[in-house]
Amino acid sequence: MKKTLYYILLSIWYLMSLLPFWVLYGVSDFLYLIVYRLWGYRKKLVRKHLAECFPEKGEAERRKIEREFYHWFCDYLVETLKLLTISKENVKRRMRFENVEMMKHSFDKGQNVSIFLGHYCNWEWVSSITVNYECYLDKVVFGQIYHKLENEAMDKVFLKLRGRMGAVSIPMAETLRKIVDIRKHNQQWIIGFIADQVPMWNNIHLWLDFLHHDTPVFTGTERIARKFDTDVYYLDVRRERRGYYVARYELLVEHASQSSESELTIRYFSLLEKSIRRQPAFYLWTHNRWKRTHEEYNIRYDAETGRVDLGDLEEIKRRKGIV
Repeated sequence: MKKTLYYILLSIWYLMSLLPFWVLYGVSDFLYLIVYRLWGYRKKLVRKHLAECFPEKGEAERRKIEREFYHWFCDYLVETLKLLTISKENVKRRMRFENVEMMKHSFDKGQNVSIFLGHYCNWEWVSSITVNYECYLDKVVFGQIYHKLENEAMDKVFLKLRGRMGAVSIPMAETLRKIVDIRKHNQQWIIGFIADQVPMWNNIHLWLDFLHHDTPVFTGTERIARKFDTDVYYLDVRRERRGYYVARYELLVEHASQSSESELTIRYFSLLEKSIRRQPAFYLWTHNRWKRTHEEYNIRYDAETGRVDLGDLEEIKRRKGIV
């Protein structure tokens, strides 16, 4: 049954992806009316995020960003679908990478590479990075870390479109094992880490000021970069116009082991905030990024065990005598 559902989904997506962009963007405009105007998908959360992240902007300007976000979000959906059939030549025109030679320099000196990026602009199209380095595909593994989707059929469809240009999708829990396996085969690697989502309670080790919020952040990405002494780049993406993006490599450090603890994570979130403030409509505002607060973390944290208590919050407060 699951296999049948996968082939049904894949067939529908494949046929839709054959449509030209002008038709797909017509579909996107229709989706916008449903998702934003009729459904109001997570509209309250998006509105809350924009108000808290941009208190300096007026209500009218934030509503304009809100509408632009939903327009772009629907574009993102059809653009991602298009990955199933888009040609290398077309995606190379539409997802243009700058400072490509910097990455080649890292490869040529034998370095592995970590790329830090966010859920910003069309991150799915970043998998087309391989079209700029085809002469390296036999000796460099191009990987991307991902979270498995709950729906197995949908997960398999996404794996297929993400890997169509030659990139390898690596489940987050298997990152270290995959890197060790690559090293055993004497290959170099470049891995993209989208590390801007909210970590689980017991994976919180650092809080940063990010978009006017006291924000818990992942530090595992930095630890991997430092452990394997990679060159680290930030990918600064911007949208030029509908269906066209530019991604610019910015070198954070050569030989990450020489950086201090938390340095790369701090710089990453600083650069990501700068990108978001430049074009705020193109961040994933529907993600409940600030659902875990520092205040609740302090209540849940158990100093004796060094762990975060995941039990009922009111019960924890009662035990600790917190009113």
